[in-house]
Amino acid sequence: MKILIVTDAWLPQVNGVVTTLLELLRGLEARGHEVQLIEPSGFKRFACPGYAEIELAWRPGAKVTRIIDAADADAVHIATEGPLGGAARRHCLRRGMAFTTAFHTRFPDILEKALHLPSSWGYAWFRRFHAPSSGVMVPTEGMLSILKQHRFERLLRWSHGVDLRLFKPVAPIPLDELPRPVFLYVGRVSYEKNLEAFLQLDLPGSKLVYGVGPLLAGLRAKYPQVHWRGVVPRDSLPAIYSAADAFVFPSHSETFGLVMLEAMACGTPVAAFPVTGPLDVVGNSDGGVLDDDLARAAMRALEVPRGCARARAVEFDWERVCDQFVSFLVPVDGPAGRRAARFSPTLPSSASY
Repeated sequence: MKILIVTDAWLPQVNGVVTTLLELLRGLEARGHEVQLIEPSGFKRFACPGYAEIELAWRPGAKVTRIIDAADADAVHIATEGPLGGAARRHCLRRGMAFTTAFHTRFPDILEKALHLPSSWGYAWFRRFHAPSSGVMVPTEGMLSILKQHRFERLLRWSHGVDLRLFKPVAPIPLDELPRPVFLYVGRVSYEKNLEAFLQLDLPGSKLVYGVGPLLAGLRAKYPQVHWRGVVPRDSLPAIYSAADAFVFPSHSETFGLVMLEAMACGTPVAAFPVTGPLDVVGNSDGGVLDDDLARAAMRALEVPRGCARARAVEFDWERVCDQFVSFLVPVDGPAGRRAARFSPTLPSSASY
């Protein structure tokens, strides 16, 4: 099958959406599917307001139209709601082409934190964006419930996974200069991550942060006792996760939270709030501790056996994730069209509405 995926999030960006799409691309190609991407690098770009390191396509409509028409894909999947996703959506609607979408990021909540715009406005806009989709793929049960409350339709529960070949217990990086225990955070240093809830905790040992984002300079100045390490290549992360005693994830606005899975896959237990994302990734497993008191969760996470954390991550297998994604795709000319025979059933019995 030829699958066209449209995304505003792609390399060199470092975030969960890019990681998820990279793993999906590898899995689809390993299954013999031909995948074509529409992503920002082939377009004139501008810096995303408030996130200068993220570049978005500038007025991409005409080029997106040409690419989609030339691709002659069997299925179109719009992964993001940015300029490229919007241009692809408009063209598919003009041509009467069916497509699927995904809800990867809680932008309405991010905008509320960053710009003080009511999240209800954002959810109304995103509901309109996804309304023509034949299926909206959502990574967690908690996020699916939130979108139902905001009257989204045709929701499909599509979990994410972790690369267990890369993320596993390995020889840790040397941290001899840091007092133990070491509490680690890996991710964007931005409004939606609620990072200051971790930084201000009164914890023994050391706090270690890997990541960049619009709040980095201000938080680094405010919390000089924290060890700030910036961004590292992805294949360096297993040794970093393996070196930490606990992974602290303070976000309240996740759709999934892939870094939690990466940490647990390396044997590092997670401490987080009991909210959407952590509830789905950690849940009531032995892989970490969820508590409204984040300091208490962090201290209790130190008692979690590292083997239990790894065991929870193993449950999130990318093989199943890729197969489920393919099963949710729809032929561009509709279920009764000439391409329909090349698909698995569009809406399996496991789909959630």
